[in-house]
Amino acid sequence: MLHIDKMVKVLEQTNSYFYSSFCEHSFGRKILSKIRITIYMSNCCLDPGVAKTFEAKKTEPNKSCYCFVDKIRAMNYSPKFPVQWVQLMVMILSITLTGIAAGRTDIPRLSPTRGIIMEDPDLLSSAAVSDDLQTFYYPQTLDHFNYQPQSYATFQQRYVMNFKYWGGANNNAPILAYLGAEAPLDGSPTAIGFLNDNAVSFTALLVYIEHRYYGKSIPFGSREEAFKNASTLGYFNSAQAIADYAEIIMHIKNKLRAFYSPVIVVGGSYGGMLASWLRLKYPHVALGALASSAPILYFDKITPRGAYFSVVTKDFREASESCYQTIRNSWSVIDKIASQPNGLSSLSMIFKTCKPLNKSSELKNALENMYASAAQYDSPPRYPVTVVCRGIDGANEKQDILSKIFAGVVAYRGNRSCYINPPTNESETTVGWRWQTCSEMVIPIGIGNRTMFQPEPFDLNSFIQQCKTIFGVPPRPHWVTSYYGGHDIKLILQRFGSNIIFSNGLRDPYSRGGVLENISESILAVKTVNGSHCLDILAQNASDPEWLVKQRQTEVEIMKGWIAQYYADLKAMLFKQ
Repeated sequence: MLHIDKMVKVLEQTNSYFYSSFCEHSFGRKILSKIRITIYMSNCCLDPGVAKTFEAKKTEPNKSCYCFVDKIRAMNYSPKFPVQWVQLMVMILSITLTGIAAGRTDIPRLSPTRGIIMEDPDLLSSAAVSDDLQTFYYPQTLDHFNYQPQSYATFQQRYVMNFKYWGGANNNAPILAYLGAEAPLDGSPTAIGFLNDNAVSFTALLVYIEHRYYGKSIPFGSREEAFKNASTLGYFNSAQAIADYAEIIMHIKNKLRAFYSPVIVVGGSYGGMLASWLRLKYPHVALGALASSAPILYFDKITPRGAYFSVVTKDFREASESCYQTIRNSWSVIDKIASQPNGLSSLSMIFKTCKPLNKSSELKNALENMYASAAQYDSPPRYPVTVVCRGIDGANEKQDILSKIFAGVVAYRGNRSCYINPPTNESETTVGWRWQTCSEMVIPIGIGNRTMFQPEPFDLNSFIQQCKTIFGVPPRPHWVTSYYGGHDIKLILQRFGSNIIFSNGLRDPYSRGGVLENISESILAVKTVNGSHCLDILAQNASDPEWLVKQRQTEVEIMKGWIAQYYADLKAMLFKQ
């Protein structure tokens, strides 16, 4: 049971609250007297029927949207009230205050565009929408795999097409289809430039499809209903997603009468996994797949759990030995200061935190995530790992070790009023990815003994308990390998798979969970020593290094080879008819 005084102390430092006469959660029931409890939300998630008992309003402090519930007149945990938001906050507080987790339970985000967003947060939202892009909506089936009455429900799934360079259905011109991942589709046609950059040479129709439960492709009529509980979230999984993509692609081909236009699907990160799996599950829909930075082998102990942070360490050590040593030695200094009277206050001042630290792990987690993101998206021309190390190594030699670490933070983040634990909203991607990792995308990333970090093994049992606390259902850590395969992948795929490019940059920590060697003559690994996460499918730039240009050229040549062989086979088939 949580001590109420401790809970209040943490909760009163927050920015959005509701007042309750009591609070009921999975750790028991406790009478609270006007206690402020935080719920971070992008909007009010109150069902209209329940909202009548609330006085709620929205405000926009600092251009962020929080939901403020001023008063509860009555609290009934009916099925219509999305209590997982409360349970999530209680779970986070419980871990914070009682240390339930014995090891690492966080799974680093997979995203092809996150590096771009970190460099310029306004880039995607401010990017001009091309006049060549046309938006469509398809009445998508809710459940492709059952025949229960509710399975036949539909929702509007968004997809975007660009006809500008297409050679047309009469010429059987190809279709390049980008499979959206764990984010809204907005900005993807701009950021994922590989399709547009090569559309002319392929004379291709470009298609971009949004993943269900993200952006405007929301089942059940609203995000609040879709994310209400595990019953509505149960249709939110990769198998349903690739079935969506297959259905939309077939719809497009039928609508345009492009029956013999070959389709190549393209995806990055989680979307790259989807692209490879779609090719394997629906070979009649997609001729081939380009799977960029797709860690399909980071499941079920195929890849060592500590591999991710081993690569992060390697990246920093290669950039600067002194930087690596400084980071490696900093953790014990943080712990030592934190254990002293007023130590957390001292750390808060050194690192200019946005609010006082409650425990040292807040600071250490923020630094771990910064180093990991810098390595995962260590792309030209900025090279974030070098930027961090330049800040650390460039600090005055007389400065103490934590001042040097902070100099690295400033170099990476730029000049800000504060740096650690800033007020943030949970984006729809954060909420969606939490469900996906708590259901099937269980990527067990831990920290081993031979890194620049403190050892922190992945704790599967704690992870399962956290997911059960949030959603009421446990994850299935073995399902991905059961449904898609992964064990002994070369032995299996060389016998029946074909036409997949697995591209990786070896500076990307997730590359260790990718396919790095050729499996067959047509399931190929294209890797670059200096590449980072999904760099090859981003828009080309005049400053791109030669190795990146060659990587993209290699991928294009392979894809054109698939299409040429397809046309030859098609001609032979039609000739026989």
